[in-house]
Amino acid sequence: MKKLTYSAPSVKKAFKILHLITNSSTGLGVSDLSKQLKIGKSTVHGITAALEEMGVLVRDRLHKKYHVGYTLLELGRKAYAKMDLKDVARKPMERLMEEVGETVFLGVLNGDHVTILDVVESPNEMKITSPPGTKLPLLAGATGRILLGQLEKEKAKEIVQRMGLTRYTSRSLIDPKRFLKAVGKATELGYAIDDEEYILGVRAIAAPIQATSLPPAAIWVVGFTSTLDNKKMEVVCSEIQKTAQEINHSFKTVINGVFSVQG
Repeated sequence: MKKLTYSAPSVKKAFKILHLITNSSTGLGVSDLSKQLKIGKSTVHGITAALEEMGVLVRDRLHKKYHVGYTLLELGRKAYAKMDLKDVARKPMERLMEEVGETVFLGVLNGDHVTILDVVESPNEMKITSPPGTKLPLLAGATGRILLGQLEKEKAKEIVQRMGLTRYTSRSLIDPKRFLKAVGKATELGYAIDDEEYILGVRAIAAPIQATSLPPAAIWVVGFTSTLDNKKMEVVCSEIQKTAQEINHSFKTVINGVFSVQG
């Protein structure tokens, strides 16, 4: 029996355009795309206009260049959450929990929130926990600073200005300049600390998962101040960075395997 084949030239061209734009750090204009793909400007314009209308691409009006849009990022987030990140991170998270005795979370930047992907709960009777799928405020505590630190500085600044900062406790950072400075410091150190900034009596330490160009991710350890004292905080700061590096390395290996074959 003859195998049926289907050809959709416009779809193929659209994906080639997306591939080029995704791999460009500065964005690409219609002329750039036309030249690289060797197809007419009118064809490129029609495809990019349709993709822009759907939110798959966004156009920089000043430089007239296209960049990846939020619709594509959202699709990436959903795919990312279903990929092997949770599987790769699970055992390192379990080892970290056993080492420090506090609950360990894994989450990603999801729009204006942090979405929890996985949790390894502390065995303590009194513990901090939330189920996977829970959305947390982005600009509260250590995790948000770690996630914002994985964005371009101007993008992080825009988010802070647009969303504003909330005083959750007397320790919360509500000055945008101080907050963004703390984001920069966290990026430099490789971890961020929340010392009762989000919830009184609760501390947290977060570290980045920087394995892909998909949405920023992080792991974080949370505990009560009664168990997560200063001495233990030092241990957590050291161990969480090791765990994050292990997850980063393992997930990069998985991703490289997935995308090593290109059509």
